[in-house]
Amino acid sequence: MKYLAMPTFDIRTNLATEQYLMSKKDIELPLVLFYIQKPCVIIGRNQNTLEEIDQQYCRDKNIVVTRRLSGGGAMYDDLGNLSFSFIVNADKQRFGDFKTMVAPIVGALHKLGVSGAEVTGRNDIVVDGKKFSGNAMYTRSGRTFSHGTLMLDVDMNEVGKALSVPKDKIQSKGIKSVRSRVTNLRPYLAEKYKRITTEEFRDFIIQSILGSVSMSEARKYAYDLTIEDQAEIEQLEQKYYRNWDWVYGRSPKFTLKRRRHFENGTIDARVLVENGRIETIRFLGDYFGVKDVAHLEKLLAGQTFDSQKIAKVLAAIDINDYFQGINSGQIVRLLFNL
Repeated sequence: MKYLAMPTFDIRTNLATEQYLMSKKDIELPLVLFYIQKPCVIIGRNQNTLEEIDQQYCRDKNIVVTRRLSGGGAMYDDLGNLSFSFIVNADKQRFGDFKTMVAPIVGALHKLGVSGAEVTGRNDIVVDGKKFSGNAMYTRSGRTFSHGTLMLDVDMNEVGKALSVPKDKIQSKGIKSVRSRVTNLRPYLAEKYKRITTEEFRDFIIQSILGSVSMSEARKYAYDLTIEDQAEIEQLEQKYYRNWDWVYGRSPKFTLKRRRHFENGTIDARVLVENGRIETIRFLGDYFGVKDVAHLEKLLAGQTFDSQKIAKVLAAIDINDYFQGINSGQIVRLLFNL
């Protein structure tokens, strides 16, 4: 088995690297990848992005949002998390058998003192009934990758805020995340490992999996990316993980209802969003305006359902023509529950 410790801290580059190596024909398998990333949210393949995140909070905090190829639920990562991915030939691994796939990871955790770590349910690794690792699989062209997270010392406050969607009426066919009791691993580590860094944690697991006594010994099993590899990875990163249409536009069709009372009337907005864009929008309520609101509804139809994009559209018109005494910022806050 070979390994790659990703050189970047960007989830988009790391997911593109994983995708590229999975499809690379001349690569020796099995291969295990490890990556650490700056704050980010990764949405499952079949999920509605806007239904899973607090979009404004993620934007304000510079939390990267992207979508992965595999299914499962949304997850928050930061520099206190270690992600891993096993790439194997599909005929060597039964799809959905997470227990077998992550056994080397669980074995390494036992050596670190987390003796209660075990695979439970469909795809989680837990300790004391609390989840610290979620896993997902994806199979294509005769190969399977199984990737997961290891929460060593993740900022739990950020998990709740980034993945806490404001309570409004959103209805879609996207696969919803199931929130579980979660924990970091640090409290469960043996005393001598209590102060371990995420990078040291990664290196310990690499050595455990390879049966090496040091990283210098493990280094002979390392996979090094070539300039050609990096060029291919950059193309995938732009095509998928940095692409609005992939991250947001691929979300299943959904409807939402927003209602808010303003000093000059109540507005009840009904919005149908498909492929990340407004298909239809209706404004109901007891507000006043000199122009027919149907004109505004027609203007917004087809627009990207994004607070900054809608704000730009509304800034170009006199919103008071449609909603007397109500400004465009209030309409944006209504639509996006801000």
